[in-house]
This record gives sequence, C-alpha cells and structure tokens, in this order.
Amino acid sequence: GDLRPGDKIIMKFLLFSALASAASAFSLQAPVTLTTQLGAYKVAVVGGGPSGACAAEIFAQEPNIETILFERKFDNAKPCGGAIPLCMVGEFDLPETIIDRKVRKMKMISPTDVEVDIGDTLKPEEYIGMCRREVFDGYLRDRAVEYGAKPINALVTSIDVPSDHKENKSSQYNIKYQEFSPGNSVGVPGEMKVDLIVGADGANSRVAKAMDAGEYNFAIAFQERIKITDEQMEFYEEMAEMYVGDDVSPDFYGWVFPKYDHVGVGTGTVVNRPAIKQYQKAIRDRAGSKIEGGKIIKVEAHPIPEHPRPRRVQGRIALVGDAAGYVTKCSGEGIYFAAKSGRMAAESIVKLMKGGTRLPSQAEIEDTYIKDYDRAYGPTYAVLDILQKVFYSNNGAREAFVELCKSKYVQQVTFDSYLYKKVQGNNPLDDLKLLGDTIGCLIKGYAIAKPDAPFSNPKESLKRI
Repeated sequence: GDLRPGDKIIMKFLLFSALASAASAFSLQAPVTLTTQLGAYKVAVVGGGPSGACAAEIFAQEPNIETILFERKFDNAKPCGGAIPLCMVGEFDLPETIIDRKVRKMKMISPTDVEVDIGDTLKPEEYIGMCRREVFDGYLRDRAVEYGAKPINALVTSIDVPSDHKENKSSQYNIKYQEFSPGNSVGVPGEMKVDLIVGADGANSRVAKAMDAGEYNFAIAFQERIKITDEQMEFYEEMAEMYVGDDVSPDFYGWVFPKYDHVGVGTGTVVNRPAIKQYQKAIRDRAGSKIEGGKIIKVEAHPIPEHPRPRRVQGRIALVGDAAGYVTKCSGEGIYFAAKSGRMAAESIVKLMKGGTRLPSQAEIEDTYIKDYDRAYGPTYAVLDILQKVFYSNNGAREAFVELCKSKYVQQVTFDSYLYKKVQGNNPLDDLKLLGDTIGCLIKGYAIAKPDAPFSNPKESLKRI
C-alpha cells in the first residue's frame, strides 16, 4: 500500500545509512578516488603556505570552481626570519594580532663589528612586521577555508600528467597522495582527478618535478629559535639585527629577529652549504651577551630558491611562491612575493575561466600571470641581485655596505623599497652623490677589511633542486 509521510522519512534515512555504510566500507580499500562535483571545474592548490593559501582564497570565492587545498602539516613552522612589509598588512587585510613585533630600528653590523643604527627615517606609523610562520600561515589558510576551499591534510606523492594536457582541455591530472588523520603518522593513499593545479609546495616542489619545470640553484637557511631572559628581550622590543662577514656567511647575512617571546637567530648560504652549522655558531658568537644563556627551543633548516625556475607554467599547471623561485637576492625575502604570486596567479586564471565556464591554455596563463608578475617585480629582483653581487662578495664590500647605511638617503630608499615594494630612488642628484659615496666606501672598506677565509666546495656547490 501507500507509505505514510513518516514511513517515507524512515525509508530515506535507512537508505542513506546503507549508502553511508557502503561508502565507509569502500573507503577502507585504498586508494580512494575523488572526482569533480557535477558542473564545476576542480582546481587543486598543492601547499598551504602564503602562496597556496592566497591562491586558494581567490579560487574558493568562485561558485563554479571547486577548490582543494593540500597541506601536509597544518602546524608547519617554516624556517624563516618572518619579516613582512608594511604594505602587506593592508593589501592582504591582515589583523595586527598575527604580528608579534613591530620593528622600527635595525642594527647593521660589519665584519669588524662596526654598528650602524638605521630606522630614523621611518614615520611613526611605519614598521616591519615580525611573525611566526605557524601563526601567519595558519591565519591565511583558515581564511581560504572559510571562503570555501576544502582542506586535505595530505602529502602529494606524485602527479600523473597526461601527454596531451597542453592540447586537450578534457584531459585531467591525477594527483596521488597520502592523507593523514590526527594522531596517526601513517597516511592512507588516495587519488584525485583535477582540471588545473597550482604548485605552491615550496623549494622541493613535487608539482615542479611532475611538470618538468627545470631545476634551480638554492640556498640553505638555518635558524634557531632561542628563548632569552625578559631583560635581554627588552633590547629586541623593536630591534632587529643583521650581521655581515665571511664568518657568518660567505654570500649572505646572519640575523637576530624578535618573535613573540623569543628571538630567531639564523643565517644562510648558497656557495658553501655544507658549512652552514659553522656559520650558525658564528652568528650566535657574534650576538654574544645579548643572547647568552638562551635556551634553543627549535632548530629549523630549509632550502631557499635563488632564481625562478626555467618553466613556471606547463599546460594547466602553474607554480607560485618558492616553488616558482620567487625569493629576492640580497634581502632573502619571500613571504610577500609568495602571497602576491599566489594571488596574482589565481586572479589571472579565474578571469580566464570566465565564471568557471572554460579552462585556460598555457599561453593564456603565461600572457597574464607570468607577464604581469615579471613586469611588476622583475626590476626589484634585478636590483637586489646586483646589490648582492657587489656588497656580499667579500669583507671589503661588506664593510662598505654597512658604512653606506649611515646615509639617511640610503636608509630612506631602502626602507621605502622594502615597505612598499617599489624600486625607489628618483632623485638624480642624490643618486649621483650615492654613486660617489659607494666608490669611496668600497675603497675604505677594502683597506680595513681582513681577507675572506678560503673554502673549497667543488662538488656539492653544483647540486640543484
């Protein structure tokens, strides 16, 4: 006979329970294969740092794009100075609660321990924000999820790239991964077919390898988080320190950056990576009594790209952040450029997808995202590359670099360029005077500096990732 309304509800519930049980039983037989929801293109963002989170946030706001965000460690604390420029706070709508310290003073310390204080040119409202990456990244990632990105706690292990992916818009990429549940160190294998991939998975990018993006040279950054006394911490209230000298790095600088309740002490190098622990000991020694007796609470090391990868887009796969190679020379900055590249790539792709009605081609992504990014930031990378070659190559040049930092014009140009991400310096007379000062400082620096200690690293220095 006819079912009463109540019976229909019970029948539906039983049917749903049976289907759920079947699905649960099926899930035990790995791998699980997830497919696209009807009528929506599926975009996978691999990596949940600033570049991945900012890309996922843009995709997630499009109703006809299903956004998946893969991240292996949701509590990941990437080894990083953690400095962000002032323009990023407004541009990315960041709350001040994620900024541990507002740095308004910096000490530049030369190989012969000449100290130059910089920061007098900053306006009262200007500062460099210091963040812990686990807090900063977590905020951006959570915001992307709030917009609708679906987070998967998983390590992407490989990607099947169809041979016809550049020509055939209906061909999909098959992502293979190990999914982790809380408290379980063993992952469950899974697979997912997607229409487009954004690789935001850092220097050792699996996405870059899968798409044959080519290799790049890299630095090793090493950092210790050190808990010091409240009295010692008072010195670093608004202060960051940068040390130069071949003892702390043959081609970069060492740093002491303030965090919430501790300091990050670190260094980096490209040309002599095997000696990184020797350089780290030297930066601790140089900081001396200011961090003496401190307790090391965390040790971190990570590769940092030295230049963009040869290929940043292949078919419907695009790289952003460290995976693409967007870290500046000289300053070693990557957070802003990671977030910006993620956002720019996603905005370009979303626009090309026209409300989720079509998929973009490789040429279209290159003509928008890549060209726009290179046009906006190419000059910044070029200038900082030259500065690193000139001033970080030997102790004489490093002495000159610190001496030059006494100039209020140099301080103004440097801070403005960093805080607002535009190559500054548009006063021809001051620029001409700066050229003369630079030559004078180099002559003086070479006269007083001790020679760099020789090192030999013929094999490891050829390694690329």
